[in-house]
Amino acid sequence: MRGVCVTGLGVFAPIGDDVAGFAASLAAGRSGIRALQSPFAPRVAFNAAGIVGGDPAAVLGKARIAALDRVTALALVAAREAVTDAGLGAPGALDEAAVYVGTGMGGQASIEASYEELMLRGAEARINPLLVVKGMNNAAAAGVALDYRCHGPNLTFSTACSSSALAIGEAGRLVASAAVDIAIVGGTEALLTLGMFKAWEAMRTLAVPDRGDPSTACRPFAADRTGLVLAEGAAFLVLESESSARRRGARVHARLTGYGARNDATHLTKPDVQGQCRAMQAALDDAGIGAGDIGYINAHGTATIAGDLAETESIKQVFGAAARGVPVSSTKSMHGHLIGAAGALELIAALLVLRDGVVPPTINLHRPDPACDLDYVPNVARRGVRVDHVMSNSFAFGGSNAVLIASRGDD
Repeated sequence: MRGVCVTGLGVFAPIGDDVAGFAASLAAGRSGIRALQSPFAPRVAFNAAGIVGGDPAAVLGKARIAALDRVTALALVAAREAVTDAGLGAPGALDEAAVYVGTGMGGQASIEASYEELMLRGAEARINPLLVVKGMNNAAAAGVALDYRCHGPNLTFSTACSSSALAIGEAGRLVASAAVDIAIVGGTEALLTLGMFKAWEAMRTLAVPDRGDPSTACRPFAADRTGLVLAEGAAFLVLESESSARRRGARVHARLTGYGARNDATHLTKPDVQGQCRAMQAALDDAGIGAGDIGYINAHGTATIAGDLAETESIKQVFGAAARGVPVSSTKSMHGHLIGAAGALELIAALLVLRDGVVPPTINLHRPDPACDLDYVPNVARRGVRVDHVMSNSFAFGGSNAVLIASRGDD
């Protein structure tokens, strides 16, 4: 992974409608988890989620939105910011670019709405004629490519919670190999539907109802954690070869320097410490650095009992004596779990540590689990921190683990 520059960033998420808002919320320890304003809210045990505050129609227009599932609309907004940030909006600038996108469930809202129509009305059901193209998993990647006339490879990755991390890692390899100069990469998810809430409830992985403020429901590494909180959103990056970035005089936010992808092959849902260790070590080897060189880890940190314990142990095994000295935080405590888009959003959170020197906190960590005994940056961000390398972990159902390492770019 040599010569892969990050030249553009874009976010449309529960704690920020753009990168600036996202960075400010991370630094302030601000939660984007709030009560659902939905007709189905009374029918779910915990009716709160990480919800995007902005309206995609304000960016894309109401006519465009009508033909899109929300998952694609969120992606197009975030991708637009990333491309603009990279200074690549001119016609023809992205003709040969690749588009790699991760999503866990694709156009779930459109599919579920059609199923509801079918079940309620049977043979008289009127199915949206655009259902297939709205609901397909690659709709977001196709939409981005259409917006910028990208004729390079167009791939969609769907590996649950590691989807967008894998998309970024594989796109980085593509750029590093000189197969393309530019790739628009990221993730998007919009699964705040009744069916999805009930499905996750049935797995007993969602946070239980909280008598207090729903914004405190996600408590990674805490003794009183009760599970994950679903969220929606999108995050995109522009990856560019060093020669292309230099030729354009582009600003380099960071460099993507390490990528490790390893599979547990032990259980569909139970995290495996050794699988996580293999992925982290592979990323370190790819970057050509040691564990002691990492200055910050954005943890997968879902706030599930088993997940947080496994990640704590895997960090200890890989980092050894350095484990207790590296700041580790789960920004899911603020924005919730974006499933397929989590890896992209959390990599951007890690890149902002390189750029701004502010380590985001793990909020709601008032009663630490004694077994989770690393430096989880509880509740308050740390400022004035200079680090050279950051790591972002993404561990998924199905056993698919992806770890990304980014390093300081041009000063």
